[in-house]
Amino acid sequence: MKNQSFTKKSSVRLKTILAIAVATSLSSSLVHAQAGASDDNKQTRANSSKSNELSQRTESSFADAWDFADLYNTEHGDYLKLSGRLQLDSTWVDSDQGDYNDTLWRRFRFGFKAKHGELKVALEADINLNDSLGDAYNRLTDANVSWSLDKDTELKFLKQSTGFTLDGKTSSKKLLTPQRNNLTNNLWFTSEYFTGVSVKSKLSNDWSYKTGIFSSDGSDEISISDASYFAMFSTSKKLAKSNLWDKGEVSLDYVYNDTHEDGNTRDFSQVISTSSKFRQNDWGFHSDISWGKGDLGQSDLFGVVIMPTYQQSEKIQWVARYTYLKSSEDNGVRLGRYDSKVVDEYGQSSVEGERGDKYQEVYAGVNWFINDHKLKLQAGLQYAKMDDNANDGGAYDGWSFTVAMRSYW
Repeated sequence: MKNQSFTKKSSVRLKTILAIAVATSLSSSLVHAQAGASDDNKQTRANSSKSNELSQRTESSFADAWDFADLYNTEHGDYLKLSGRLQLDSTWVDSDQGDYNDTLWRRFRFGFKAKHGELKVALEADINLNDSLGDAYNRLTDANVSWSLDKDTELKFLKQSTGFTLDGKTSSKKLLTPQRNNLTNNLWFTSEYFTGVSVKSKLSNDWSYKTGIFSSDGSDEISISDASYFAMFSTSKKLAKSNLWDKGEVSLDYVYNDTHEDGNTRDFSQVISTSSKFRQNDWGFHSDISWGKGDLGQSDLFGVVIMPTYQQSEKIQWVARYTYLKSSEDNGVRLGRYDSKVVDEYGQSSVEGERGDKYQEVYAGVNWFINDHKLKLQAGLQYAKMDDNANDGGAYDGWSFTVAMRSYW
């Protein structure tokens, strides 16, 4: 099978430069951290104090660069801000079924958000920088109006994010891995933005909830005329500090989907997801256990994700992840975003070619927070295996490596 790669020399250069820059930066950060510890006794307290002060001033000045997005603010909390995100991926896949590599703009979104009194407005467009300018516009993402009923309750109308599962309700701006886990890829409605109405509120004893009803219409803009609807309810509880964790939170998500052949959702009539997040000192642990009731030819699906993290420093975070998925019938599990590219002849995923009945993945990676999540670099190595009992093209066994840049404002 032929390798899938950019034919343009500029793209190859970009990939090489990005990979070298990230590797060098991460290595320098680690070496600097180690050197700082070993040279502690050689430096005077005065020099150390001056160095820390200079570093803090430099970081503060760099973070201030994001103030460009603040167009207008008042003492009453009203504002007008630019909003958006810019994300870049460079990926290499080496599997028994074939190879794939590409460097591409993963996401570019641009718009604004505003607040006046109890009302908020958001409008943001998704733009494909990999296409020519005339074909770059994809769709609207956020296009909604919110009304604060009180300090803890918000009502939102029109097109908005509908998040459930651990990674599904985590914005791509703040994911700890370059791509969402494959449990979310299979069960969550990956179009993410749907027209509807929702309400979220904080309750007593650290409980909170979000619920809503949405059209499954797949329109690029605001529309409820096609397909059908789905309803979602999520609740979460922040746990008191204990001997086992400094911070803890558990969540439950439930989705009822009136599946429709023209819907822009996955073909599950019901989805239940229980997820958790814990942190103790520098260690963290995230998990997700989810189940979906299949419909329209999709079989039932069960999945588990566990993701430990280690915060080495303010800038460096290590992440590991294990994912397990099993469908009750053949061809009920999809491959991940880039793994699916090597299954068929042309590097494009197809319904038949990317499906099996059991999937396992192990991931290890590192995040470098240049300006917290507002600008970070991510690198991760993944091994994935898909069993295909039907033996119709969905088997997969391979490694992939991704270097990513994530920025938002």
